[in-house]
Amino acid sequence: MAGSGLQIFAAYPALGPLGGKYRWYPFQDDAPPSWLRFGGWLAGARHWHFAIAWFLILNGVIYFIYMVASGEWRRRVFIPTRDTSNAIAMFAYYLRLRRTPPPEDFYNGLQRMAYTSAILFGLVVVFSGLAIYKPLQLHWITAAFGGYDFARVVHLSCLVLLALFTMMHLVLVALHPRTIVTMVTGGPRG
Repeated sequence: MAGSGLQIFAAYPALGPLGGKYRWYPFQDDAPPSWLRFGGWLAGARHWHFAIAWFLILNGVIYFIYMVASGEWRRRVFIPTRDTSNAIAMFAYYLRLRRTPPPEDFYNGLQRMAYTSAILFGLVVVFSGLAIYKPLQLHWITAAFGGYDFARVVHLSCLVLLALFTMMHLVLVALHPRTIVTMVTGGPRG
């Protein structure tokens, strides 16, 4: 998804309203390097991007149905009243400000916050992508994002946030390699 999205972005690598440029974006008119892009050309990248996007949207809908029907959302979703203090304590543990980790349930509070955030970023990516894909037909979504140009900024920003989430996740897995099996199997039931 990211590679084909960056190939699409390379067709017009400037951000700003109506061809103008945002001063805060330092990479105006700089296309992403070719080794990060996938799809070959604009139309090819769009075909790949939408094919993968619809597959992932279907996957997300099935996941949502499962979470609601099974009641798993109670164990997996960040609930501020339950998880905030645990998330802060776990963050302090990772920063070595605390010697022992806080008690852990199925996930710790920081994991719940991260995974719930990734799901929310995914939803924002889908809706901002729809706003970019069909700005006239879905004008109400485009308007909710502040217009086409800002929807592009949101879409690209969520890509960056999801990439950071993935990189951080890989670092934490490398620090705790014994958790790989439980990530694949889903851990113990209960």
